Amino acid sequence: MRNLWLFLIKNYALFLFLVLEITSITLLINGNNYQRSTIINSANGVVGNWFSMVSKTEDYLSLSVVNDSLATENERLKNELKSTFYISKIDSGILTDTLTANDTVTLKQYRYITAKVINNSIIKRNNYITLNRGSLNGIKRNMGVVCSNGIVGIVKDVSPHFSTVISLLHKDIKISAQTMSTLDFGSLVWDGINPRRAQLIDIPNHVTIRKGDKVVTTAFSSIFPEGINIGVINNASIETGDNFYSIDVELSTPFEHLEYVYVIDNRMAAEQLKIEEGLRDD
Repeated sequence: MRNLWLFLIKNYALFLFLVLEITSITLLINGNNYQRSTIINSANGVVGNWFSMVSKTEDYLSLSVVNDSLATENERLKNELKSTFYISKIDSGILTDTLTANDTVTLKQYRYITAKVINNSIIKRNNYITLNRGSLNGIKRNMGVVCSNGIVGIVKDVSPHFSTVISLLHKDIKISAQTMSTLDFGSLVWDGINPRRAQLIDIPNHVTIRKGDKVVTTAFSSIFPEGINIGVINNASIETGDNFYSIDVELSTPFEHLEYVYVIDNRMAAEQLKIEEGLRDD
């Protein structure tokens, strides 16, 4: 208590100045409308800026929750796409989707499962991705993985809670791909150089290849549905004496910014692979 009194006595001039200053400002505000409105407006501006900063901070901290919600909603919408259903009716040579056919049974062929990328590499020759979903979420080996922009890779190993994915940026991955305009098909591979470009091979040199043409998946794979975006043709050339094009494809998937992906469960994959095994035995 004694120290407090000594402190007040020692600094009484400062405290007296503050009391007089506050009293003067109060009298000025109460006695003059202009000064009162000016100070109130200034105070409102300061308070408004403060609340704006607080709001932006809260929004930033809640981005993870918002992204999770958006990814879940995208999963629901993807599972409602017509391309996820099996076409089971042929009428007068015209394919009829089971969503619109009244006399066919609706067969859900593809299911999308949302997962978050928790580890990713793009600078190695063989790149892998780790997801926070595993067998408990229905993930299995050899399932396709895509994002909102295009193809990501193929599931390699699975544990109850996690799974690893062979990235499209891997020397051993090969995707059946076709040009959108002409439907000429070949195989998409990666040469290990640029993470934004891959190569479309096995396209014969007698077909017409156009720069800027879109490249998508074919219907030949049990892993990916037909028409999944891969990228656009950036350059095409033919070496002297070669029977096939050398085609560079600008990939649509931003591998360096992957955050959420969708694992594709083809419920008819086992049936397709089983019947195709007989072809390999012949």
